[in-house]
Amino acid sequence: MSSAMIHVVGAGLAGLSAALRLREAGAEVRVYEAAGQAGGRCRSYHDATLGTTIDNGNHLILSGNRATLDYLRRLGAEHLLSGPPEPAFPFVDLATGERWCVRPNAGRLPWWIFDPARRVPGTRALDYLGPVRLLWARSDASIADAIDCSSRLYDGLWRPVLLAALNTDPREGSAALAAAIMRETLMAGGHACRPLVATEGLAAAFIDPALERLRASGSAVQFGRRLRAISFAAQRVEALDFADGPLRLGGSDAVVLAVPPWVATSLVPRLEAPSEFRAIVNAHFRVDPPRDLAPMTGVVNGTAEWIFSFRDRLSVTISGADRLIDVPRDILAHDIWQDVSAVTGLAATLPPWQIIKERRATFAALAREDAKRPPATTSWDNLVLAGDWTATGLPATIEGAIRSGNRAAALALKATERATS
Repeated sequence: MSSAMIHVVGAGLAGLSAALRLREAGAEVRVYEAAGQAGGRCRSYHDATLGTTIDNGNHLILSGNRATLDYLRRLGAEHLLSGPPEPAFPFVDLATGERWCVRPNAGRLPWWIFDPARRVPGTRALDYLGPVRLLWARSDASIADAIDCSSRLYDGLWRPVLLAALNTDPREGSAALAAAIMRETLMAGGHACRPLVATEGLAAAFIDPALERLRASGSAVQFGRRLRAISFAAQRVEALDFADGPLRLGGSDAVVLAVPPWVATSLVPRLEAPSEFRAIVNAHFRVDPPRDLAPMTGVVNGTAEWIFSFRDRLSVTISGADRLIDVPRDILAHDIWQDVSAVTGLAATLPPWQIIKERRATFAALAREDAKRPPATTSWDNLVLAGDWTATGLPATIEGAIRSGNRAAALALKATERATS
């Protein structure tokens, strides 16, 4: 291997996955992170109010997320995900009290839609063929342009699922991004739809093992290293200007820039990237969950949208939550807990709680914003981009972030090989 160094800026999942791939390929790697911890939006911390470790937000993995599961397998952390043995998505409608469970069968032939016990009440088998139209929608089409957004099936399945996947109101969300989700999940067969959750926390599964692997290989993440500027010369990055001083690059060095889009556009000239974002609100409650509560429950016609059951707490995720960002935290906690109480049967008295608001959680999954997503390659020979906001073909998800990191690593290796050949 040459003496080329690959500099990875950003230790979120995209940056970590890139760094791990590079180390596995034998490259020399340095990783820099502006914050005091790794993980970006995928992180855990000890919350003094609850007296336990919580995640900044809940992230659902599906058994068809091949890059994510490969990442965990390579770290020996796949066992830290858990979920039902078969695909199962229980729902509760708080307006009617109705409960149902959508249960796709394992194979590609969707015979489950012919079983009323496996589908949304009041729907027919033929209703489930509607989303196929997403596959042929125009690149600038919204989901509402392609499917009926006023049906019982939409309210009982497509809306909650697509809202969680896109973090954008599905009626205005990109039909192309929705099609990508459908193609890799339900249309791939139930074997790709089993829901999985990091029950011991996001950091334990995704972050801590990656940091340990990098540390053991001599590429420990350097925290508190904020990149202020990038110096360009001709077709290459010449230097990285950190808050503690500039770092000049060698002639065959390369850079993987794995930072949020608003940071990337401030550093890279003429870079176009998504500029409209959507919020996510997460609520955590220190309470013993009912033993018969599913690991994840969808909520229809409530403030809460998805309830996650952990060993010592219940957590709630609300996507596309811009309307809630300015609501006082205590009011949010009360309203969300009333929904949780109605679903679980737990007492209406509010237990210890924590509210986490992410104002710019993901880019808005609109067709016009999707069109702004840049490729991993740039105009500079030794600079590549990584992040769930780049052109992964998926919404802003863990799967998209890890795929982008893998892609960036491959491109960075090629850049160093070209420079030394």
